[in-house]
Amino acid sequence: MARATSSAALPQPSVRSGTAAKVAKTQLVEQVAERTGLSRRQAASAVTCVVDAMIGALRAGQSVGLPGLGTLSVSPTRARQGVRPGTSDRIQIPAGKKIRFKAATTLKTQL
Repeated sequence: MARATSSAALPQPSVRSGTAAKVAKTQLVEQVAERTGLSRRQAASAVTCVVDAMIGALRAGQSVGLPGLGTLSVSPTRARQGVRPGTSDRIQIPAGKKIRFKAATTLKTQL
């Protein structure tokens, strides 16, 4: 399928109090539909499939690399002690997992 070009871009983030605006899934679906010529329903299905594939890979312990964007990976965290806010009680925080994102060099230079 030929790639349709569109001059419409995602909305520019407005920086307010140090936080940027969030791009919603519906906005991504709209961009995919406009740029590929797919219907909104097909574009929504494509975006959902990509997100589901990324989640599946992360759950399986794999890294997800997106050229030009960066790499997502899951890292284990150790159990540790913390302090409950407000009461200053010591609590035990269990071991877990967290998602890490390492931005690609090309993305860093474009920002």
